[in-house]
Amino acid sequence: MRTQLITLLCVVCLAIFGFTYSELSITDTPNLDNSTLRGKPFNNITLEASLKPFKKNDKAYIQQVATELFTQWSSLLRHTDTVSVMLWTSDGSEILDYKGKLNQPLEWARYIGNPNTEHEVGSGPKELSLHERAYLYMENPPAFTYGDLKFIIQTLKETGKRITGKPIMIGATFDPGPEFAKSEFKYKKHPEILGGNAMGHKTMVSCYSTLNADTDAYAGFPKGIPANTPFGTFLGRQSQHFLTDLGYDFIWLSNGFGFGVEGWSSTGAIFNGKAFAPEKLANTKALIAGFWNLFRKECPGFQIQTRGTNLSTGADLARDGVDLKQIYNGKYNMLPPPNSPWAALDGDFGLEMVGYMSRMAELPDERYLFRYYTHDPWWVNSPWLDRYGQEPHDIYLPMSVARINAKGEIRLPTHLNFLTADNSYGEMPAQVPDEVTPHILKARYDSPTAPGPLVWVYPFDEYHSWAYKQPERLPEIYYGDWLIRQAINNGFPLNTITSTGSLQKILATKPAFFNESILVSIVPEANSSLEKTLIDFVQNGGKLLIYGPADHAGPAFLNLLNLQNTTALDGEFQVNSSITLDELTKKQPNKIVHSALFSGGGIATLVKNKADVGTKVLAKMSQANNERDVVWVREKPEWKGGKVAYVRGTNSSRFTGGKLLAPDDPEQLFTGPLLMRYVLNQFGLDYRIDKRNPSVKNPVLTISRGSNGFFFSGYCPNTTITHRFKLPQGAPILTGYETELADGHSVYNMPKAWHRESRIFVDQADGIVSCQEMTSGVKHMNRCLRLTGLKNATVRIYPDDSITDADLHVYSNTSYPWKKGQTAFKPGDTKFGKHYVVENVTGDLVAFW
Repeated sequence: MRTQLITLLCVVCLAIFGFTYSELSITDTPNLDNSTLRGKPFNNITLEASLKPFKKNDKAYIQQVATELFTQWSSLLRHTDTVSVMLWTSDGSEILDYKGKLNQPLEWARYIGNPNTEHEVGSGPKELSLHERAYLYMENPPAFTYGDLKFIIQTLKETGKRITGKPIMIGATFDPGPEFAKSEFKYKKHPEILGGNAMGHKTMVSCYSTLNADTDAYAGFPKGIPANTPFGTFLGRQSQHFLTDLGYDFIWLSNGFGFGVEGWSSTGAIFNGKAFAPEKLANTKALIAGFWNLFRKECPGFQIQTRGTNLSTGADLARDGVDLKQIYNGKYNMLPPPNSPWAALDGDFGLEMVGYMSRMAELPDERYLFRYYTHDPWWVNSPWLDRYGQEPHDIYLPMSVARINAKGEIRLPTHLNFLTADNSYGEMPAQVPDEVTPHILKARYDSPTAPGPLVWVYPFDEYHSWAYKQPERLPEIYYGDWLIRQAINNGFPLNTITSTGSLQKILATKPAFFNESILVSIVPEANSSLEKTLIDFVQNGGKLLIYGPADHAGPAFLNLLNLQNTTALDGEFQVNSSITLDELTKKQPNKIVHSALFSGGGIATLVKNKADVGTKVLAKMSQANNERDVVWVREKPEWKGGKVAYVRGTNSSRFTGGKLLAPDDPEQLFTGPLLMRYVLNQFGLDYRIDKRNPSVKNPVLTISRGSNGFFFSGYCPNTTITHRFKLPQGAPILTGYETELADGHSVYNMPKAWHRESRIFVDQADGIVSCQEMTSGVKHMNRCLRLTGLKNATVRIYPDDSITDADLHVYSNTSYPWKKGQTAFKPGDTKFGKHYVVENVTGDLVAFW
């Protein structure tokens, strides 16, 4: 009773001085956790939002909405330096239409569906979809002027500062399409600026279009728009006025704008689905560069943030002439594109991961962002609640990704965006931040601190050089990322990336940096520095997986692989693989189609010296009387344990006229990218899947390394499958789970989305083994794990990075207060990283540190 009275008196006193309990800054509470996110805070967290929650044009109401917005996300916002709100006010036409007058009426995104169709808002037959006709999101939505928008921006800044104690930045958005608000400018006055076909024929603004003459007055063009004004000039000048006058801090260019014309399609200005047109590359490059330079000339100071395309660096370059290297090197004060939100729509997590990683292999600076799809304020879906089904796979998979820079530093995303805080009806259900925040924080706590088991060595510089100097290699550039996309979609556990340039610098100063990893790379250019680096890496004990055509390989690398090229073949083949395959009730087909257009040319690869005892051919493809070797491994005693695997690779996808390449039917044709995962067992990394038939979709998996632990994150499109894991150090035992060991593998059935730690590996033939977190009851001990079900087992323990021999305590077949049963352990073989080994264990084992 006394405590309640004191609390009441405090609230009354605060009210007297003009504060309410809800208005207290979250920073008024002392931060007792000095290890915020274990040293991994964000530089910026952005809450994206439309104007729909402001259902009344009333100052008090606007302040209430702003207070609720920041309060909902406060437990996450404490982990950032800066908070941003990115306003989806309209479709960007509010920038194009701006006349420099704050009393100008504002056309804003008060719709559900597409308001720029032949059917007026709210009209037409009932059977029309939302893409064919829009509705108002509520009856009698409020009217706003540009002055009202300025008040909303100022209110968000003041309220956010008061509640979070952080600097608040507000961003404007420009979208090239028809989705969000009515646009007389794009679709009536100036249709000449339309080029892209993502939402119908010529529906998307082209960044390198030019405007026809226009006599209307605009903020940046008070005497009208002269004929042939570049769109970059017009948008830049209008943005400078609009952002300055209304109090914005940055601008977001959405849906691929600034990155070619076709942001969502597997075809574009250079590739039409049937052939590449390299003669268009130079002009397309100049046009895209022209947009960025023209925009920056008119709008020099505001930070630019970007959405980018739904594809990847190599695919964008080869299909639509998007020279990402040129854009990054332009010093435009921009953030690179994040992961695409489209994985929520089509389940193509391989494409999301490839796009995300390939764009961070090199960066304008060390900043990059992760974006998560919570709500959609336009299309009546809230991905966290419906598309994801409240499952966090699209949090844990991309947040297990890390880039390694040229200094050998593990770099995590500095920025975090949420699309959006409100739904299509202007609601902000607190359930969503309440449920999403713990997963975001867990993923950040568990984020990588070291290279993963697989490291993609991305040819960022090579692709950009080949496109212009060796344009005949466009199919190879296009193909490489699609192959990795398909491999990830079929369980290839890839989530660490570095560039070819960074790799060479790292190995020059830290030769042991990748000792626990398998490097994944294309065939290097003949006589290149990368070629020498990769050869030295293997010959000094490194593990290397090479993929793609070897048509431009030099003698030294051909010799390393024991490879020779012969006549290239394409079309239909029989595939014969001796690699251990997944267990299927219905066998996989042995027919495969290799399309030269979509697989970097025909297959021309053979093992040169069949008698070489260190070479083991694992897969062949045959056509009539011709045979090609497509997967093999090679090792030599003098390589100090080094090994190289080669996978020629078949895309197993084709262009069918849709937006993305369609995978071949796995019931009819063998999925070539599966061989990327299968060959990993030659390095001791064995991930197998049991399922009924080939049409059951394979899971997506990442294995990351954080604080010396192994973190397994997965997505199961079909939860009837069984997972079997074995790494070089034994079967991983997932903390909190039980497993029935089989043939040295740990066996699990997993839910739709999962994220589990493993710090224990076991060598044991069979039996049910459990690993559970528990308390040691001993002071200064942070972790305690209990293993049960051991039978003559060898156990490998991976404690935290900072743990020394003296910090680790191991007991067998005993319990608290640990007065007996202390068990000897020893440091393990360094080729498996820092760990400790206990041998011949039967029964229970407890390890705490």
